[in-house]
Amino acid sequence: MIMSLNHPFTELLQSLACMARETVSDSLIHATAEERSRRLGHAGSDVIFAIDQAVETGLVRILETEGGNLGGILLIAEGVGENERSVYPAGRKEEDCAWRMLVDPIDGTRGIMMDKRSAWFIAGVAPNRGEETCLRDTECAILAELPNSRAGVADTFIAVRGQGVSSFRSFLLSSDAPVEINVSPYAGDTIRGGFAQLSRFFPCGREETATLEDALWDRLFPDAEEGEVLGYEDQYISTGGQWVELLMGRDRFCADLRPLLFDSKLFAGKKRGMTCHPYDLAGLLVLEEAGVIVTDVKGDPLNAPFDTLTECNWLGYANQKIRDQVEPVLRGLLQEQGWME
Repeated sequence: MIMSLNHPFTELLQSLACMARETVSDSLIHATAEERSRRLGHAGSDVIFAIDQAVETGLVRILETEGGNLGGILLIAEGVGENERSVYPAGRKEEDCAWRMLVDPIDGTRGIMMDKRSAWFIAGVAPNRGEETCLRDTECAILAELPNSRAGVADTFIAVRGQGVSSFRSFLLSSDAPVEINVSPYAGDTIRGGFAQLSRFFPCGREETATLEDALWDRLFPDAEEGEVLGYEDQYISTGGQWVELLMGRDRFCADLRPLLFDSKLFAGKKRGMTCHPYDLAGLLVLEEAGVIVTDVKGDPLNAPFDTLTECNWLGYANQKIRDQVEPVLRGLLQEQGWME
């Protein structure tokens, strides 16, 4: 199913994703929601729940076995190792590892631990360039679905730079072999009548974000008829989930601008909320190889260091026509409303 992709990490990333999927499934069957959501502490930028720890343990076990065969791996993942960095095989120096791997073992923990909606295993691998290693160095990446207990299928998307995306669907309730699925971002020229949104999952900055979003729709479509539903939103509490919606053509535009808001004069004197971080974005290569456009707030191709702490804004457009429609209007509103100087 990935024979057309040539990279030493394609099989390992799939093995890690399968482990995560099986571990989450086992937890959904044998543990209660209360047990899965038990807080074990705080690591880096987020809370570590019991369901997270189970997947992290499996991640370490596999990398201990395979790391040496691949020239050494420096893992950067929330909740794993000292300062969220660990080396495989153990004992090797960081600078002697051939690769850096950035992982979010469960992106969307809060949804899956309540058995509400799929979470995603996200990972990206880049040659080890020391602390200068960044998302744009990624050579191989994966977005793999961790479905809830009612699902019958799970989707996987894996990319190698310059080789495109391999995508396939696994059947959870039968022994049928996985089948290919088409990655097909929306090809139209407008967000009108489709799903498009700004992220505002948590009760911090919702009012400001909703005001900006309403203004965006009003400014884009001043000809809207009375009672017309211009568009829809889907507040999927997972960056990986949001990105798959763009990949599959279900969403046309999505942006997460929480750090921009929290840094602005609008938020002066208020407590910051949770934001997006590079490990949430480790699957960026998958979107880019599929043709989805992902930028920062300046309009440059999205980039970030391989770490778990840097706060990140991102904007995702299904295609260039959608970007041409939305970006200039949104940029003007960000300045008008005080999000940007």
